[in-house]
Amino acid sequence: DVSSPKHGKVDPDNMPHVGGNMWAGGTGGRDTAGLGGKGGPYRLDAGHRVYQISQAEKDAVPEEVKRAAREMGEKAFKQRLKEIQMSEYDASAYERFSGAVRRQVQSLRIILDNLQ
Repeated sequence: DVSSPKHGKVDPDNMPHVGGNMWAGGTGGRDTAGLGGKGGPYRLDAGHRVYQISQAEKDAVPEEVKRAAREMGEKAFKQRLKEIQMSEYDASAYERFSGAVRRQVQSLRIILDNLQ
């Protein structure tokens, strides 16, 4: 069961963590920032293979936990914008322009990686 969203502990060795309720950047777990789990405050990719839980499990998260996770994610987003001296308007404009060329940038990254 989910209880309350949190960032989670950071593994100094960046080992892959699957399931559980402890590690930031893990996959398929609960309550912590990561990918493929449920009840976490925001997505956090540590670069490991993603293990996805079922949509039914995600839908079963209580509304108060979902609300707390959204609030925590929004707070973390605003804090990050403040750190990089970007307003919410700037972030929206950046996302609009970035989204328009995302596919081309990805293709260029692949080409440059292959050239290296």
